[in-house]
Amino acid sequence: MHPYLNLDCERETARICRFIAQTLCEAHCSKLVLGLSGGIDSTLIATLAVRCLGAENVLGVLMPYRTSNPDSTAHGLLAAKTLHIHPRRFEITLMVEALSKANPHMSALRMGNIMARCRMTVLYDCSADFGGLVAGTSNRTETLLGYFTLYGDSAAALKPIAHLYKCQVRQLAAYLGLPQVIIDKAPSADLWEGQTDESDLGFTYDQADEVLYLLSECHWSIAQVAAAGIGAEIAQAVAKRMAANAFKRAEPAALIPDNPLAQSPAAVR
Repeated sequence: MHPYLNLDCERETARICRFIAQTLCEAHCSKLVLGLSGGIDSTLIATLAVRCLGAENVLGVLMPYRTSNPDSTAHGLLAAKTLHIHPRRFEITLMVEALSKANPHMSALRMGNIMARCRMTVLYDCSADFGGLVAGTSNRTETLLGYFTLYGDSAAALKPIAHLYKCQVRQLAAYLGLPQVIIDKAPSADLWEGQTDESDLGFTYDQADEVLYLLSECHWSIAQVAAAGIGAEIAQAVAKRMAANAFKRAEPAALIPDNPLAQSPAAVR
């Protein structure tokens, strides 16, 4: 990995905690709500939130679907127990199937998007009840690749690790002593049986991290990245996905005001 992807974990922990505390303070809020999936990203954010807010001010919500891997719930409960937070559980099966049963030929991708949006609906309702802001769990790698669902896992009031590449998430997770079983598990959105992030993407997160860092922060060309030992096929695949999903990172398209009357001095009299 590129040396600049090595993290000063002590400094970064303090920096993220300050960000969480300041963002909540500006919103006149003291609590945080997040989906506790049992994965490394949500567990890391929960750990950081408890560190700066206290366990009583953090709500983790488990939201399984009927086909979800039981390990996801087990690891979510493990994270909650380790952090001494009281989790809530809400199964999203009935919400999802209200749509899926009306569309029997729905693809796995469509189903996955519905699950992600149902989960965010649950989180925002929990935030209204608990009185906390919703934290997003996406990291920089997922964001640059567009590996998220618009108005699903992309919706949040704050995103504490959106600036960290996946390899940096792992570094910080190890530094903060997250359960090893959560650190070591294959990353997965758990949207269908056997699904993993890296099998969906076609390359590993480590490969993506280095390519994305060189493209987005060093402004290298694809040819330069490929020549650095990463290989043309991987460099092009990562760059292609990043470009294809640029629209997901942009604000929704909208026209600017264009009122001809506003140009007339008489209009302001």
